[in-house]
Amino acid sequence: MVGHLNLILRLVIWFLLTANFSVANIIIGVSIAFLLPGRPKTPEALKDWLRVLGEVIVAIPQAYIEAFEIMLRPHNHEEVTMERVKARRTPGLIFLDIFVITFTPKTIVLKYHEQGWYEVHRVRRRKKT
Repeated sequence: MVGHLNLILRLVIWFLLTANFSVANIIIGVSIAFLLPGRPKTPEALKDWLRVLGEVIVAIPQAYIEAFEIMLRPHNHEEVTMERVKARRTPGLIFLDIFVITFTPKTIVLKYHEQGWYEVHRVRRRKKT
């Protein structure tokens, strides 16, 4: 089942990049999704995929809220932090994690470190002291 999710993820990325749902583009997208090299099979839990997809759904209203906060109140403090990658993450799940972090206006992943860390840039309001 999860192999199907990887195929669907590849197709979704293809359609987001091309924004074209013609028959020819669908055939090209499916062909590319199957031709991309795979990876060694690792046990993935469907619940991990569902959890990340839930985070994506939650990130959409969160992005709007953060956008309004930035417009209404200045966010002039920046920081770069290192966040640990969750355990047992496959490349597809790592991609979705990076997408969720970067989707919101206040954060962006600057770099993924192979040792299991995300380098995250964040803007926030400075705390009054």
